[in-house]
Amino acid sequence: MSGAADGRARRGTKPPRFYFSLRSPYSWLAHHDLMRHHPDVAALVEWRPFWEPDERSRKLLTDAGGDFPYVAMSRAKHLYILQDVRRLVRERGLESTWPVDRDPRWEVPHLAYLAAVDAGRGPDFVQLAYRKRWIEGRDICDSATISAMAKELGVAEEPLVEAVDDPEMRRRGAAALLDVDRDGVFGVPFLVHGFDKFWGVDRLEAFAASVRGRTATAPTSQDVGPRGDEPPTTGQGGDQGHAGGCG
Repeated sequence: MSGAADGRARRGTKPPRFYFSLRSPYSWLAHHDLMRHHPDVAALVEWRPFWEPDERSRKLLTDAGGDFPYVAMSRAKHLYILQDVRRLVRERGLESTWPVDRDPRWEVPHLAYLAAVDAGRGPDFVQLAYRKRWIEGRDICDSATISAMAKELGVAEEPLVEAVDDPEMRRRGAAALLDVDRDGVFGVPFLVHGFDKFWGVDRLEAFAASVRGRTATAPTSQDVGPRGDEPPTTGQGGDQGHAGGCG
């Protein structure tokens, strides 16, 4: 086997991966662009959740030998990203309602996502969660919102609502966060294809081209923007310390 063919074979051992956060406006916009402009690529990716762990999840992650990156953000950068997200939303012809998060527990929606995967509705859950959060301004860390989402998806409510307190779902959540650590994910949206990594909305075209096996075209105005969200400092909620300003 030639070196090039061998490289392609190694690249094909793992499916392309899209690390997303239901908290992040940039993840939402990347998801929008992926579904609208690259549905063939969206059908091939593994959807991998990324969230800021609470104390219980962090301990499980640490016990498994992993870690989660925390990066503080200046007030100036925070204000810039609030402005930038509004601009990117307008460029896409979207309307958004900026959510207000009070004492969010990000395990609530992200572990519910894992339960939705079990029900065969993982990608649908992601799309619905983004609509609830960024279009309707709903609190997706509220169990009542998760319950309503389960009804809308036509799946049993209990597994999604109770996932946050289920020991097995917690274990699976820690495993998902360990994948974040192993793949070197430091912010979202983060896309991986073989050995190649792509960070941010403005790298989506290159990722899609890589998955399709051809050279990326220059990004359009819809694809230009900051690389993505960086994780916040631990213990902060609301808009504090999080690139993208989403709590």
